[in-house]
Parts: sequence; structure tokens; C-alpha cells
Amino acid sequence: MATDSMEIDDSLYRQRYVLGDSAMHQMAQSSVFLSGMGGLGVEIKNIVLAGAVTLHDTKQCETWDLGSNFFIRKEDVLSQRRVEAVCPHVAELNPYVHVDMSSSALDDNTDLSFLRRYQCVILTEARLSLQKRVNEFCHSQQPPIRFISCDVYGICARVFCDFGEEFEVFDPTGEEPKEVFIQSITQDNPGVVTCMDNQPHGLQTGQSVVFREVGGMVELNGTSRQVSLSSHSFAVGDTSQLQLYTHGGFFVMVKTPKMYRFETLERQLCEPRVLTPDFSKPEAPLQIHAGMLALDTFQEQHSRLPNTCLQDAEVLLKLTEEVNAALKSKASVNTELVRCLSRTARGTLPPLAAAVGGLASQEVLKAITGKFAPLQQWFYLDAIEVVKPLQPLSAEEFSRGDRYDGLRACIGDSLCLQLHKLRVFMVGCGAIGCEMLKNFALLGIGLAKSSGEVCITDPDLIEKSNLNRQFLFRPRHIQKPKSTTAAEATRDINPDLQVEAHLNKVCPATENIYNDSFYSSLNIVVTALDNVEARRYVDRCVSNQRPLLDSGTMGTKGHTEIIVPNLTESYNSHRDPPEEEIPFCTLKSFPSVIEHTIQWARDKFESAFVHKPSMYNSFWQTHSSAEVVLQRMQAGESLEGSFQVIKLLSRQPTQWEQCVAVARLKFEKYFKRKALQLLHSFPLDTRLKDGLFWQSPKRPPTPLEFDLKDSHFAFIVSTARLFAGIYNIPYSERQCIETDETAKKPDQIKMPLSSEEERDAIAHLEQAIATDRVTPERLRMSPLQFEKDDDSNGHMDFVASASSLRAIMYSIEPADRLKTKRIAGKIIPAIATATAAVAGLVALELIKVVGGFGFESHKNCFFNLAIPVVVLTEPAAVKQTLINNIYYTIWDCWTVFGHEDFTLSDFMNAVREKYGIEPTMVVHGVKMLYVPVMPGHSKRLKLMHKLIKPSVDRRYVDLTVSFAPEADGDEDLPGPPVRYYFSPDGETP
Repeated sequence: MATDSMEIDDSLYRQRYVLGDSAMHQMAQSSVFLSGMGGLGVEIKNIVLAGAVTLHDTKQCETWDLGSNFFIRKEDVLSQRRVEAVCPHVAELNPYVHVDMSSSALDDNTDLSFLRRYQCVILTEARLSLQKRVNEFCHSQQPPIRFISCDVYGICARVFCDFGEEFEVFDPTGEEPKEVFIQSITQDNPGVVTCMDNQPHGLQTGQSVVFREVGGMVELNGTSRQVSLSSHSFAVGDTSQLQLYTHGGFFVMVKTPKMYRFETLERQLCEPRVLTPDFSKPEAPLQIHAGMLALDTFQEQHSRLPNTCLQDAEVLLKLTEEVNAALKSKASVNTELVRCLSRTARGTLPPLAAAVGGLASQEVLKAITGKFAPLQQWFYLDAIEVVKPLQPLSAEEFSRGDRYDGLRACIGDSLCLQLHKLRVFMVGCGAIGCEMLKNFALLGIGLAKSSGEVCITDPDLIEKSNLNRQFLFRPRHIQKPKSTTAAEATRDINPDLQVEAHLNKVCPATENIYNDSFYSSLNIVVTALDNVEARRYVDRCVSNQRPLLDSGTMGTKGHTEIIVPNLTESYNSHRDPPEEEIPFCTLKSFPSVIEHTIQWARDKFESAFVHKPSMYNSFWQTHSSAEVVLQRMQAGESLEGSFQVIKLLSRQPTQWEQCVAVARLKFEKYFKRKALQLLHSFPLDTRLKDGLFWQSPKRPPTPLEFDLKDSHFAFIVSTARLFAGIYNIPYSERQCIETDETAKKPDQIKMPLSSEEERDAIAHLEQAIATDRVTPERLRMSPLQFEKDDDSNGHMDFVASASSLRAIMYSIEPADRLKTKRIAGKIIPAIATATAAVAGLVALELIKVVGGFGFESHKNCFFNLAIPVVVLTEPAAVKQTLINNIYYTIWDCWTVFGHEDFTLSDFMNAVREKYGIEPTMVVHGVKMLYVPVMPGHSKRLKLMHKLIKPSVDRRYVDLTVSFAPEADGDEDLPGPPVRYYFSPDGETP
């Protein structure tokens, strides 16, 4: 793996946002040993983010493995060892990592000294006795070898971590330190710092902060102080002997290393430290702990796992009671859980393995890098809901001799068949989508040829930066469609899968494809999207009465949301807070943090290289001839946009050297003249009633004098390149840079001199026509589309150099290119561990939805693998609204069937007669059809089809109707949507 931060491969940059350069370097130097290539072992595939990996397994490939190991193929069964089949596929995931394999025996008699060459050892599918022996060896080494063990038996899973007696974490949270501006600092003991505008400081008692740019109490600047807290202020020790605080300043939180202590597996068995993911089942982790320890004992006594019979279940239950009695930390024995564990222990639930594998992979990265807080020390997760209600089932329910027997052992054959017949629509084939498709393939979703299908859609092409997280894609797939490539890769995992791939965006423009008929053919909709707007649109599943499973990640954080008709709220039932926008005046004149300068540079890019060329082209498409435009302007006609277009035409360069001259003058405008103008309007000593004008967060600009140093040169070259691009001028490597700030533009791009715009525009257009400069080629420009991931196009060069120069001008510390790229491109930091975890959790919920399980069985999840925190909660129950003794929810839809002569009055009468409620107002989208207080609306009661019309693809419209309240003085009440059909039979007339 590349270790130089400037040379790191494009495919790794999103994870670099999460882990940072130091952690990436640590991983590049690391070596990891992973034993067990079953379903759980391959789900820890994301350890290939490390430097060197050894995969270990001794078993042969069996048919059973096809249902849980997505790297094993039919031709591997009984012909290869699992590790031989898996190793080449794992190696493909990261070309910078050396992946080795081993099939040597690893048991109670093995000499463990070979493990000394590894920094981390992970065991799966290992007996507890071996886990304890390996853990003791790893714990005793100096330095200790980080040890992780993972197990999935049926519907229960566990992860255990031991990173040694002392394990230092240099960054427990991974959160980027924020600059928080200061309102005041008291001269006292202790001195109290108050944040500007009651901004939350996000600190904890004991943490330290560094002060900068503090006015008056300058002794604080550059110093680190430990804090103790209140809500929007904090104490920083004795400031009574410092100068009086006058104004400004900000502080930045200092990352404080934290030491973690671990005990061995042997010591932790009796008194485990557990993470509780589901507070509705607070005893579950200890109950699973006892049950799985009893399962270990069962295996030692019988040399096998329990069969599905009731006799084995009772034996395991008795063992659990004995184990539980010996524990220091214990909970009551959960009889139902133990019996379910016994019945399913032979099986594998692929989504559970995926969720736990994602979490375990993150712990491996922590063990190697020392970044993020490690698991202390056990994590337990169960999926008991997928096998409830517990009932006697025949042996055929659990074994058919095919690839689904592992799944069948967990959920039974009947539910497996329901999964096969499922029709699923998944929107998005990126990181989560790839993981989801892998889960679909293992579950056998949509493989029934008569009724099943997985339909996927994604308009994007595969970029190099996708490869490291979107594990179905390889370098040979770059610039191929995501959806069709993902479909092909999924069929490679399970050739029986029915996958149809589309290249469409799901939006109003494609409603002719994804219409009511399409949605009515589905059983379930899954989103794998990266933006809220798209999710809100796909929430139209409500009007089509279809379940929706949503998920998303940001770095190490992830969420899942389960939306089930008539049981839960919809996605649109809650509103995320709007994204905070930077005020215009801040961007224009008063930047205070690097985010402001980066956004300013992006805005300049959009204005100069996207908006203006687009507007220019649009004008000349409407007005085909310069001569006609001149005649109309001479006649006194006002043409929208004509002045700006003629200005662009009159300034249009024709040679590379002229592009350089324009770029040089842009430098003067952006980084010198604007600063001089601002300081002329607001001199440094300007005072307001409450003090100095120039105090934090306002920073006075310093005009920049041009020279040929790197940042200045980079701006000129990148800007000239983009101007050459929009004007279709070949880019020259021979850069001619004008250093004379008094230089003027060449004649053909001279600024208009007169203040009378119309006369000037006409004169410039006359001159352009007279000098034959109005050619078809010069009436076309080439707008750019900002593309952050192509370093050859110069887009990021412009944004990075412009942002850096503006930051220098305002005494803000410039950002490196990587951070600039993240902010300018609105890149969501991502890491494969989190995407694997959310996809597994969603697939578990899909099984519950298909099985028709009740509300209490479903779980939403929020996690942050960095801390780590995993929180499972019940979805928000659907709310019922009462109107005049009628209850309804968001899932209800009333209907009225009309005809050609139907009027709005007829519609209101129909609602009144059918539902017994008095309508008061009718709205269609944002269009008010009838509001009694609006002038002229009474006449609309005689209309209907002139007010609303059927679309080509839809035979109805959904209207929002408000109703009269029961009590006088109350506001009108909005009811459920009323679906108005334009004809009695529901067909479009």
C-alpha cells in the first residue's frame, strides 16, 4: 500500500478521510492472520485495508459453503480447500496488500511461535479451548499481539477483543476538531470562556484546547489548557494574572490519547464486559454469553453441534443453566433464546455474519492503527426474531442438501421459498448496494423464475475511487455502468439469481418507467442511496403500500430505517435539520474558516466555467444570428441576457496567451483589488458601538502581491486551462505568465468603457460583426461539469489554488488537497466496514418483513463503529389521526371516482357522502384548487378537469383535502390523501 500521503491511490481516498494518514501508514506496515474461511471469515474481508494478510483454513469446500461464502463457486466444491478458493478473490480487493494462505493444522498441539510475526490475530470457527490458548500466547508477547475472536452460530453471534494489558489510542473518536469562536474570557480564577452565539463546544471535562488569535489576553495564544465544563462555556484555570480580554479569538480541541486495558479471554469468561446494543433487551448480551458458552461445552462433550431435535435443545438448556450459575456477571436464562440457538446452531445466517464481520473488521483496523476506541471486550448480537414464533418443524424444513441448508437451518424451508419468490427493487449500486446484492445472492432472493426478481438501477459509471469500498467492482470495470456490472458479479456468486439492471435515476423524469404498475409488481423496495433528496422521493412507496428498507453511512457511522405499511412511520414522517448554509456576506467578504474559502472557490468555478458558458449557449440557441440581435437592440428592444452575452463575446480570447492574461487579471481582482476595496470601506481601526469591526470571527484581508511562487503560479495555470477549455482553445505547456499588475487585457477582450450599457453593448456587437469575430465557433462555449475525481482536468487544481490563496489573504490556515477535495466535492467519508454492517442489518430486517413478523420484531439501528456504539431500537410506530370519529394514518388513501363532467363541487359532495366529513379546502401539490377565502375560487366549484388533468402514465391525481373541525375556532384539519380517478373504472379517459 502506498504510504506517502501525496501518492496514495485514488481508490483509497475515501477511507483516508476516515482513518487519516498516520493510520494508513500503520496499516501499510502491518501483518494480520485470519483463521477460518467460512461465512464469517470472508465477511472480515475488509482486513485487506491492512498491509499483509495471511488467510488460514484447513477445510474442503462443500455445497453448504455456497450459501454463506460468496467467494466459493460450484466448481470449487470438493475440489479445493476453502482457503485456496477464497485467497485469489480476497487478493483482488486491494492490489497494494500481499495476501498469503495457509492450510497447516491449528489446534491444541500446534506450536504458536509462528504468530509472532503478526500484529493481529483473528480466529473464527475455532473451539473455545483453542481460542483461549491462542489468546494467552498473544497476550503474553512483548509487545502483545492483538487478538480478536468471532463466532456466528445460527441466530447468535459474538466478538471478543484483547489488545493487551495497555493499549494506547491516539484518537478515540475520530471526529475532526472544530474551530469554535470566543465571545468572552473572564479575568478570574478560574477563567471562564464563553462561546460565540452560544455555539456548542463539544468538549468533555479533562480535555484540552489550544487558543489562537485572542485579543487582549494574548498570553493564551498558542497555549494548551485543560477544561471543565458547563453548557456553552468552560473554565480554563487561573486567568486572573493575564491581561484583560478585549475581543476575538477561537479555540481548537486537542486530541488526547487514551489508555485502554484488556483482560484475557480466560479471565473475561466469568465476568464479561459487554456492549449492550438493544436496551429493550438489556439482559440479552449476558444471556447469549451463557448460551454460547454452553454451546462450546456441548461441542466439547459431543464433538458436534446440536441437531434440530428437541432432545439436543433440552441438553443445551441444562448446560446453559449450569454455566450461568458459575458466572459472576449473569442474567436469567432465556429459555426461548437457548432453544432457538440449539435449533439453529448448525446453520449460518448470512446477514448476521455480514453485520458482525463489518464490526470485527473495524476492530482489526483499531488494533493495527491505534485509532478509535476499541471494543471493551465483548459484543453479542442475536436475530431471534427471524425464528419466532418457535414451533415444531419437520426435518425437511431444515435440510435439502443444497446451498441454502445453512440458511434453512435458521429460518426454515417455507421462509426460504418466500425469499426465492421475492420481487425486490433496489435503488443504487454503490458501496451499500454491492454489499446488499451479495446478501441477496446468499439468501437466494428473487431466484424463482416464475415470480422472483431483483431489479436494480443506478445511472453512474464505475470510478477508480469506487473500487476499495464497492467490492463487486475491479479495475477492469472502470467506466462501465455500476448496475450492469454489479448484476453480472452477483450472478457470479449465485448463477440462479434473476437480476435485471437499469441505468436510470429514480426521479420524476422516469415516472413513466417506475410507475404505479411497476411498484404494484414489487414486494419490497431497498434504497442504497447517498443523499436525502433521493430518499424522500423513493418514499413514494407509501402511496403504493410497499415496504421500504433504507440505510446509509458516513465514515464509521451508519443507520438503518425500516418502513412497513400500516406499522411504521414513513421516511418523510421526520425531517432532518436542513444543511447549514454559509451566509452570502461571509463567503463574499468575511471568511473565517477554511470551509468558507473552499466554498468560495467552488462558487467561482460554477460562475465562470459553468453558469456563464451555459447562459451564453442558451442565448445564441434562442437568437441564432448576431445581426438579428443587433437590429433588435438598435430598435430599442430589450433582450434578456444580451448585455452579459455581448460582454463575454467582446472579451473572448482566441489564444492560450490571452487565457493566461485573463487568469493573471483574475488574480489581481480576487486577491488584491477586492481586499483593497474592503479595507477602503472598513479600515482596520473601524469601530462599531460594541467594539472593533475587525474582530473574530471577522478577519481583515491582506492584499496579495503577485510573484511566481508555487501557489500563485498554480492559480494562473489552472485558471487559464479552464478558460481555454470553455473557449475551445488548445492548452499549451508553454505558460506565459504576466507579472506586471498594470497589464491590460488585449484589445479583443477590452473592458467596456462607457457606463451606458445598452450603447456599449451595441457598439461592441457592431465592432465584433465588422471585424468578422462573430463566427459560429465563437457563438459556442463549452461549459464544464465539476469533476473532483479526475486530476487531469484541472478542476481541483483551480479550487485548491483559489481556496489556498484566499485563505492566505485572510490569515486562515490553508487545507491540503485531500481536505479541499472532500469539502468541495461534498464527499461523504466512507469505509467498507460500515457499509458491510448496515447491509447485513438491513438484510436481517428484509427476512422479517417477508416473514410478516409483527411490529415488535423490527429494529432500526444507529451505530458508530469508532466509539464503538451500536443502538437497536423499535421503529417509530405509525401515528393515528382522528377526524370526526374517523381514524386514519399516512398509509390510508381515500378514493373518489369521477367522470368527464365531474365538478369540484361533485368531488366535495362525494367525499362528504362517502366519509361523512365536511371538506373545506382542496389542494393539488402546491396548487390551491379551492380555498373559500380566495377571490374567484367559488367559480371553480363548477370546474374540475380544467383545473387538473391526467398524465400519460397515471389515471389519477392525489389531492390534499382539509376538513372542518368539530369545535368552532379550531384550524382546519388535513386529512389523508384523496385519490381522484378521472373515470368510473379508474382508467384514464
